[in-house]
Amino acid sequence: MELDRIARLAGGGGGKVLLYVLDGLGGLPLEPGGPTELEAARTPNFDELARGGTCGLHDPVAPGITPGSGPGHLALFGYDPLVYETGRGVLEALGIEFPLGPGDIAVRANFCTVDAQGRVTDRRAGRISTEEAAPLAAQLDGIELDGARCSVRHVKEHRFVLVLHPDLASGDGVDDTDPGQTGQPPRAPCARDAGSEATARLLAAWLKAAAERLADHPRANMTLLRGVSSKPDWPLFEEVFGMRAAAAAAYPMYRGVARLVGMDARTAPDGARPLVDALRARLAEHDFFFLHFKPPDKAGEDGDFDRKVAAIEEADAIVPELVDAGPDVILVTGDHSTPATMRAHSWHPVPFLIHGGPARHDAATSFGETACRTGAHGRVRGCELMRLAAASAGRLAKFGA
Repeated sequence: MELDRIARLAGGGGGKVLLYVLDGLGGLPLEPGGPTELEAARTPNFDELARGGTCGLHDPVAPGITPGSGPGHLALFGYDPLVYETGRGVLEALGIEFPLGPGDIAVRANFCTVDAQGRVTDRRAGRISTEEAAPLAAQLDGIELDGARCSVRHVKEHRFVLVLHPDLASGDGVDDTDPGQTGQPPRAPCARDAGSEATARLLAAWLKAAAERLADHPRANMTLLRGVSSKPDWPLFEEVFGMRAAAAAAYPMYRGVARLVGMDARTAPDGARPLVDALRARLAEHDFFFLHFKPPDKAGEDGDFDRKVAAIEEADAIVPELVDAGPDVILVTGDHSTPATMRAHSWHPVPFLIHGGPARHDAATSFGETACRTGAHGRVRGCELMRLAAASAGRLAKFGA
């Protein structure tokens, strides 16, 4: 459904909505017939919400498509990621509040390790610490190119943002340089259209200069570039859904995607407990609140089934306090699946529950993939969930006469 049509239905009245996102929530069993990570976790509070609400499964982008975190979250905010598409560079830059100007091109980058033959041996440079990576990013900030100024800002751990300020207008249609696996050399920046060829050349020149500056580091001796993008001009969340929106997240990228659609996003320390404080402090002045919890995704990418179970249990423990904070409708889900057995994002549908508002309660008695498969909402696209939550909060008017 087009956003301008939703905006005509959103009158501005109604209850408050909480979106609680457990990053990478969806999973797979360790062996056939066994429980997924969510099903193995003890989640009495999520289960109670499910019993008193309605459940279903959602495809963040579309069936069979493995989503990135950016598209997955845009879908949860009600933006069809097949229509509203942007690269991760912009999200990272906005996440650290870098002032992107007209014509700027942002790139999500990270340090990596290459061997003497130039092949990637570690795509994250051993996940070097923030303390070790920040000075390296500052070292790269001094690179000068013929045709562009360059800015580099450290983000977190092995990640940083590169922003090009080109002298002449150039497109952002450049492919990632990350080969996606070890044993392969980084890919060369490749333009997907003629208007982006200048950007590809600038990035190639920057990578060469960066490699020279990092050559002596034992682990972070090269960089990988992803999500080449410029800031799009999109309708803002409040304009579409009529809700003053706020967000809290520990990781910059998730604050960035919230800011991209106009949310007042602020930093929350790592862990579930600080999310309670963030909600209590600011819910009164907002109609919508997005809370982001990263640990399930990190554990899934590390292939640690038990740690992902523990992370989900940590997220469950704060639910009573989130409920007590006073939202009228609570939507709990993930932005994508990250099964520990796959060590990566996957295309598998993600469980969700909606609690609050008038509802036809379904047969789901717990919160998990199997139970949600029988839920009242069935299987929907991720971009439909915000409409369901807004309607449950009494925020969407009747369509047509």
